[in-house]
Amino acid sequence: MVDIASLVRSESALDDFDYHHLLNLLSEWQLLSDLSFADLILWVPTRRSYNDWPDGYIVMSQIRPTTAATLFTQDMLGEKIKWGDNPQIDHSMKTGDILRDVEPTMVGDLLVKVETIPVNFRNRTIAVISRHRNAEQMRSASRLEINYREIAHKIYLMIAQGNFPIPNSIYVSESAPRVGDGLIRLNPNGEIAYCSPNARSALSRAGWSGELIGVDLGNIFESIKTHSTNAVDESFGDVFISKNVRRIEFENARGTFDLLTLPLIENADIVGVVVLIHNITELRRRDKALISKDATIKEIHHRVKNNLQTVSAILRLQSRRVEDETASAALAEAVRRVASIAIVHETLAGSTTGKVDFDEVISRIIHNAIELGTHPINLVQEGKFGTFESIIATPLALVLTELIHNALEHGLDKKGDQLRVLVARSESQCIVKVLDNGEGLPENFDWEKSSNLGLQIVRTLTENELKGSISLKSVEHETVATLEFPISNF
Repeated sequence: MVDIASLVRSESALDDFDYHHLLNLLSEWQLLSDLSFADLILWVPTRRSYNDWPDGYIVMSQIRPTTAATLFTQDMLGEKIKWGDNPQIDHSMKTGDILRDVEPTMVGDLLVKVETIPVNFRNRTIAVISRHRNAEQMRSASRLEINYREIAHKIYLMIAQGNFPIPNSIYVSESAPRVGDGLIRLNPNGEIAYCSPNARSALSRAGWSGELIGVDLGNIFESIKTHSTNAVDESFGDVFISKNVRRIEFENARGTFDLLTLPLIENADIVGVVVLIHNITELRRRDKALISKDATIKEIHHRVKNNLQTVSAILRLQSRRVEDETASAALAEAVRRVASIAIVHETLAGSTTGKVDFDEVISRIIHNAIELGTHPINLVQEGKFGTFESIIATPLALVLTELIHNALEHGLDKKGDQLRVLVARSESQCIVKVLDNGEGLPENFDWEKSSNLGLQIVRTLTENELKGSISLKSVEHETVATLEFPISNF
């Protein structure tokens, strides 16, 4: 695949400022194409420096309109032509002028009109735009098409004068309103000169039922607002006649509307303004619903955590009143297991992604366990767990709780002073090892025949919930529990 950026930079005289100017132009590429009802191609002259005359051109970008059928089925990115192959492009490159008055020519079965526009920046022509339109469709243009093309011509004139992209303006994202959403054309005083059908519908939905042509757009929005909107300091009238590209969100009791203003500048004077308007009422309703749902889920996790802590407290209280040591120990183990699940839900309650930062969870589990120990333990933790969905985090927390406490209670309670937790995670698998240098496993240890409830819980959760495998064995002077489970299955 062609790296067009590297190709253009290596074969042209563009410096960083020139290149970023063209990138800003391309951020408005679809707008220009849609207003023109035309395919656009950006030609960058190939030469070593600006002191050299171009020996040809290379295609840096190409865009097809969404408002008309494309004239090009093939992609032209990276294609090259020599100087003299296209006199129209050469003319705009040499003179710095827009070339419009050229007779249409037949391209296959279509009559195509081509116009060329120089891209001037810092008093020199750094590229040329060729605009390709179906001449037959131009002969029966509607009022909408005529207005769109007049606006496009104003913008192309700005490009040729070095006024577009507009300096000091923050260019908008792909989510901004587009031509097809609704277009309003204002005169220099902010009065509506043209309003597309979709724009009329949007204003009607917003609450305006009066006349549009000749009416100040700022006054319309001031009259239909029901509360302060978008926290703008200036009035809507000032927003709509600004020399900068502006994007605001208007909201009233009837809906929410995304507004993008683009000033048309000629010789440093505003000669008009284009306002793109998009009704985003339903989109914002869905956003609010998602925010509400997210808040509800967090509140559920918070309440589950609180309930688990209540259960844990009750079990702890009960264990203190039971005289039988075996029963008291069993209740203490239940308290520990419930606490591990509570930690997961506490982490979820504070998560913005709905995932569990498991390194935080395991850190708390380990330190809580060590604090209950009878003698100092040296902890070594290597590797990172990262984040997990709750469907993994909950059983994993329980499994590691059992393995760590098993190491502390049955291995390190009599001798040994080191606990190691090693993690190796890839995109598809996670391997966790819990090692201790304690007493070691009993002779002829058999996992299948072990009566240890904690180990039975570990095996059941590993196989059924994590869909993984676990082993427990002695290696040299250490007891090693190895847990392996897939991540891609979840």
